[in-house]
Amino acid sequence: MAAAQLTTDALAEKHRSTLDQALDTIRTRAYWSPHPEHPKAYGENGSLDAAAGLDAYKSLLDGRFELDQPGTDGWTGGEISPYGPALGVEYPHADIDVLLPAMRAGMSAWRDAGPEVRALVCLEILARISARTHEFAHAVMHTSGQAFMMAFQAGGPHAQDRGLEAVAYAYAEQTRTPAGADWSKPQGKRDPLRLAKDFTPVARGIALVIGCNTFPTWNGYPGLFASLATGNPVLVKPHPRAVLPLALTVRVAREVLAEAGFDPNLVALAVERPGEGIAKTLAVRPEIRIIDYTGSTAFGDWLETHARQAQVYTEKAGVNTVVVDSTDDYKGMLSNLAFSLSLYSGQMCTTPQNLLIPRDGITTDAGPKSYDEVVADLAAAVGGLLGDDARANALLGALVNPDVKARLEAAAGLGEVALASREVANPDFPDAVVRTPVIVKLDGSKPDDEAAYFSECFGPVSFAVSVDSAADALELLRRTVREKGAMTVGAYTTSAETERAVEEVCLEESAQLSLNLTGGVYVNQTAAFSDFHGSGGNPAANAALCDGAFVANRFRVVEVRRQA
Repeated sequence: MAAAQLTTDALAEKHRSTLDQALDTIRTRAYWSPHPEHPKAYGENGSLDAAAGLDAYKSLLDGRFELDQPGTDGWTGGEISPYGPALGVEYPHADIDVLLPAMRAGMSAWRDAGPEVRALVCLEILARISARTHEFAHAVMHTSGQAFMMAFQAGGPHAQDRGLEAVAYAYAEQTRTPAGADWSKPQGKRDPLRLAKDFTPVARGIALVIGCNTFPTWNGYPGLFASLATGNPVLVKPHPRAVLPLALTVRVAREVLAEAGFDPNLVALAVERPGEGIAKTLAVRPEIRIIDYTGSTAFGDWLETHARQAQVYTEKAGVNTVVVDSTDDYKGMLSNLAFSLSLYSGQMCTTPQNLLIPRDGITTDAGPKSYDEVVADLAAAVGGLLGDDARANALLGALVNPDVKARLEAAAGLGEVALASREVANPDFPDAVVRTPVIVKLDGSKPDDEAAYFSECFGPVSFAVSVDSAADALELLRRTVREKGAMTVGAYTTSAETERAVEEVCLEESAQLSLNLTGGVYVNQTAAFSDFHGSGGNPAANAALCDGAFVANRFRVVEVRRQA
């Protein structure tokens, strides 16, 4: 292997302070990010500005995406942007029987490098991705359907933050045990027993990241960097509709690994041919020892059941719920909920679906409001927010696939429509499918209605569910989280008793709770280093992004004892 161009000293000088700050922040849970959110922050110190990033993205289209990884036996592609254009990118298709052994070849050197070097190499990968945030933003936009600004922020700095957070947790867990110890046990009048002990974090094996369509980088980076930082090679299997952002990530990772003197095959790409379905095949290979997956409950359950040789981390479906009991800022509550329901056309695993509202109404600073008034006012707030097509396009993005459109259209037949969805034209992308949310009124006491609101309806669909009381809302919330899972729970109340009760439900059922949000923070947004995404304690996900449990079982500590 060629001599390293990136020396350990150079990496430490460049990134050690960032690692230290990340380690401090996961302890304090304060706000911090080394990755700028504003597009104008890029264009200096080697980073791409808006024009250069767009040009870089366009240069990738209608061509082959070279990776020079072992086992390439052909080419495949077929991504079509939710905004209309075909990307025309072809990716190497891998012969897994060749690629997997090649990925294992560099494990010992990567292990021997130690936790700090691995962390610093990961930070260099993230830094290079950050410098190309504008390029990545277009790749995320045209594979996920996110509007550009969301693709820029969620697919860029926020995803990079989540990757760095995982590296920090990985480093902290690996260094919890010292690298060595001199052990001495007194023997009374005899000489003490003495041993020299070495403790080495040892990787489990090849990690498989199964990417999702909606947030390929945000959901992909935590597992990728947690596994790589703990010594595991990582095979990235993107969603077939969202390959490009993760292919770019793999390319950058391979370049950095090679420059740092490590085997670039520690990170590789597995792209499937149409209909090939390689995720199931890969998931049960004996070489695959870790799996990270975001997607449907059905396949997540299949992985947990069948991939018995692997440590499996899943984020699946849930039914996110908001309890609306009372508020001292009615206008702020409506505005906050309207934004939460509209952002990215509700295509977030954290978007609220069920709004539980007492049928006798709620108390507010604007006077008492009946159930019908609350629902009508929320519909008006969403309509006002999205009344201007330019603003609507900037918030909604495009529907990611035809299944979302079908669910949206079917939802109108499930109950009384309080807010009808409308089609929004996108002048820049006439073929984009853009739809505003639908709000449907359902009765929480009717079994037929329960069939609708008690399962996830992914997309811009929300149900205003009437309940008998706040106590009934909390009981329905408890049952929903326990049986269906939830990534997020929200509640609005001015009652200290109700607040304590909803908090107790979420503590007992392991659901992340947001109370009385009326400003610029929304229930479906989480901040790396501070907020946990999911809890791992209810059916929506078996892991949280990101905590010690997310990284600690990706490696084991092996001890060598020597007679001193």
